[in-house]
Amino acid sequence: MSSTAALRPDPSPRAHAVTLESCPQAAATARDVATRFLAGLRPPVCEEAADTVVLVVSELVTNSVRHAGDASCSLRLAVCGDTVAVSVSDASPVPPVGRRPDVDGDGGGFGWPMVRRLAVATSVCVTPSGKTVHALMPCRALGRQERSARPGTG
Repeated sequence: MSSTAALRPDPSPRAHAVTLESCPQAAATARDVATRFLAGLRPPVCEEAADTVVLVVSELVTNSVRHAGDASCSLRLAVCGDTVAVSVSDASPVPPVGRRPDVDGDGGGFGWPMVRRLAVATSVCVTPSGKTVHALMPCRALGRQERSARPGTG
């Protein structure tokens, strides 16, 4: 995709938001929402980039369900030029923390570092009502040269 061809929904809106019940099915629902949103963008998002966005959506929603302790979380997807902004909000003010991955058990620890590596940028906004985790995702495949130029990749 050339830098002059900005993504735009056709005919879907430039943004989509949904509130998800904090239950085991939330990540699957979020993946479906993200897949449908991305399918409506023009020019089309390449398959590799779409898969990466869906993976990050799934991880952020899973983290919210596991760690926020709230009845629900919200997912927002928005087109931002050549990227898609993924935002997940919940009622916990505790930001995600990178920790040593548990390679021998079910302790996790892989998700937040993965999200940070795959995203162009990440941020966490803590408010009196909770937090929103943002990940700005590229919507085209990174070529070998671009991938090796990104910090922490290659």
